[in-house]
Parts: sequence; C-alpha cells; structure tokens
Amino acid sequence: MVTDPLYFPSTLRGSVDLSGSKSLSNRALIIAALADGDYTLQGLSQAEDTRLLAQALQTSAAQVDIRGAGTAMRFLTAYYAASGGAHCLTGSERMKQRPIGPLVEALRSLGADIDYTEKEGFPPLRIRGRQLRGGCLHLSGSVSSQYVSALLLIAPYLSSSLRLRLEGTIVSRPYINMTLALMRHFGAQAGWEAEDTLIVAPAPYQSTARYRVEIDWSSAACWYETVALATDPAARLLLRGLREETWQGDARVQDYFLPLGVKTTFCAEGAVLEKTEMQSGAIVFDLSGQPDLAQSLVVACAALQRPFRFTGLQTLRIKETDRLAALARELDKLGITVAVENDESIRSVTYASAPAHLQPVATYEDHRMALAFAPCALRFPGLQIAEPAVVNKSYPGFWEALQSLLK
Repeated sequence: MVTDPLYFPSTLRGSVDLSGSKSLSNRALIIAALADGDYTLQGLSQAEDTRLLAQALQTSAAQVDIRGAGTAMRFLTAYYAASGGAHCLTGSERMKQRPIGPLVEALRSLGADIDYTEKEGFPPLRIRGRQLRGGCLHLSGSVSSQYVSALLLIAPYLSSSLRLRLEGTIVSRPYINMTLALMRHFGAQAGWEAEDTLIVAPAPYQSTARYRVEIDWSSAACWYETVALATDPAARLLLRGLREETWQGDARVQDYFLPLGVKTTFCAEGAVLEKTEMQSGAIVFDLSGQPDLAQSLVVACAALQRPFRFTGLQTLRIKETDRLAALARELDKLGITVAVENDESIRSVTYASAPAHLQPVATYEDHRMALAFAPCALRFPGLQIAEPAVVNKSYPGFWEALQSLLK
C-alpha cells in the first residue's frame, strides 16, 4: 500500500496537533506499574508503542508479544525481571534481530532469571521475576540508552543501591536525563554521581496523584523539515501544545533547523515555526544526544542540496531498520547520493536531477522513515510513501495533520 501522490500548495500556513511524548509516556507507565499507586496519567501518547506497553502491563498472559515496540521490549525485560510471575517476551521478526544481550547480562548480574528461547543475545526471552539485588554495574555507554533507562527505572525496587558506571562514549545522554527527571518527580532518589556514573537508592516511588505527559518534541522534527523545505517565504506553522520548558532532549531540533532557515517562537498555544534566513556552508552536527532527529535532518539537507555531515549515529543501525542504510537507499531514488562512514556517520556526496518517474519511498517498518520523507514532496511533487500506516508507531495523527495542510 502507498499513499496517493503528495502535492503541497504554494503557501504553507496552518496549525497541527502532536501526540503526548512516547518516551515520557512509556517511562511513566513503568513507574506507575512498579509503584502500584493511585496515579492519574494524563495526556499519554496515542502511539502504538505506548498502547502495546500499556496492554502488556495489564495482561496476565504468560506470553507477551510487543511486536515492533523496541522501548517496550527493553523496559518490560527489566520490569518482568524485577516483578513477580513468569513471562515469555517476544516481538516481530525485526525485533528478534535487535540485540538485547547487554541488558540481559546486566540484569543477570543483579540476580535476574532470564533465558533466551531462540538465539543467544536476542529476543524472545523467558523471564522469571524475583527480588533483585543492587550493587555496582559496568555498561557500555555507546549502546542504546534504553538499556540504561530500563535499569534505572527498576532500581528503586532493588534490595540495595544501584551504582551504574557507563564506559566509553555515552550516547543519548538527554534520554537518560529525562528518565532521571521523571523518576525524581515520582520521589526516587536518583542522579549522576559523576560524569560517567549513576546512582539510585532503594527508595520506592511515592504516590503522586497526577502527572501530565508533555507534548512530543521528537515528532515535531517532521514539521520543522516541512517549513525548511517550503518554497513559501512566509511559511508558518503552529505546533499546538509544545512548550519551551521541557525534559525532552529532542527539543534541540530548534537549534538544528535554525541553519536551515526555521526559527522558533513560543506563544500560549504552542511553538510557532517560521521561515528565516538560511545560513551558508555545510551543516555539521554531532547527533549522539538526539539520534532520532537524524532522518528528518538528513532528508531536509538532501532535498535542499545542502552539504552535510552528521555523526554519533551508531545506534541507528539497530533501530526498527538499519536507518543509515535505509536513508542511503531511498535518497538514491531521488537522485541523491550519500555516504555512510564507520557505521556512525552520514554525509552528502552528490546531487543529480530527480528521475522523471518517482518510485515510492520504502519505509522498512520504520515510522521515522515515513515521517522524514513525506515533507520531501515539497521538493519532489507527487512523491508517494509506502506502508503509510507505519506512523502509528509514534504519531497516529500524522496523515490527518498533513492533509489539513494540503487542502
């Protein structure tokens, strides 16, 4: 299935709605389940990933299938290990190819009872919950920050303090800081003991009556890209509900798109994106703190024929797809050649004329591929996106929001 050919009008004005933050929603759900308190979580993400996690936390079934929800896989592995009962945790075929060994080994060192049921180091997992001990752990900082967050979230329920030392380069540090901020909001004693060391005391989460999830900054990237690619010099979009004060590291999208001619101001209704002067020169950023923004930035720069180089992207190899390879493959369909270097960076190479007949953009079961390439129709009119429903993973209302701008 593909979308109808996408054609944008000559002017770009309007407002769009975003969902609640998937990242914050998933963390809040785990905290609420561990605390078993009387929490009211408001503004939860409508994303499929969040829905699957919520269902898993409520089911009594022995086998839990979280399909392609990577965050749910990591968080539930730790949650089930530290809770009662036995579970078999599985997912999609792609999920069975995504490594989880570092998290399993860390949990085993705390006393967890976890077995691989098919392939060593990969889901599915058989988990028998029990009381876990604390202690000192060493974990590579260059792997997914979700391993770190999964351990942090359960740490208040260990028998003693957890001291977690991250070795090497720490990727996605803002996501770790988000986890810590939310944990402290619910009463946990957690934080950085040193630049590379985290510590969490064995003090359960406290009952908090209400928590409202922030609007999702990660999903805002596709709208920043839309304004950047618009040919309308007075393009303006209101992203309803976004706030300047946030725990989300992906709010850095404001800084990353400023050189591409998008400025951000805030009003009572949310964030206003408007055209501003585009800066000259190559676009070069280290995205190790915000890797989920990479696809929108790469596609924006490519469509604008701007030279670019983005580094710190090693975690993109183990996402819903190999995102670096997928970007190179799909941009090639538009006459754009990029180079992937050292499994952690991507840069521009050449720009050629777009082919007379545009092939649909494949999405590889990856929501961010669809979100990144749909705005590209501003520069490649008639572009189509394959398997458009993949956006339900993080942003179910995306196509409705886009259609409101196409009218």
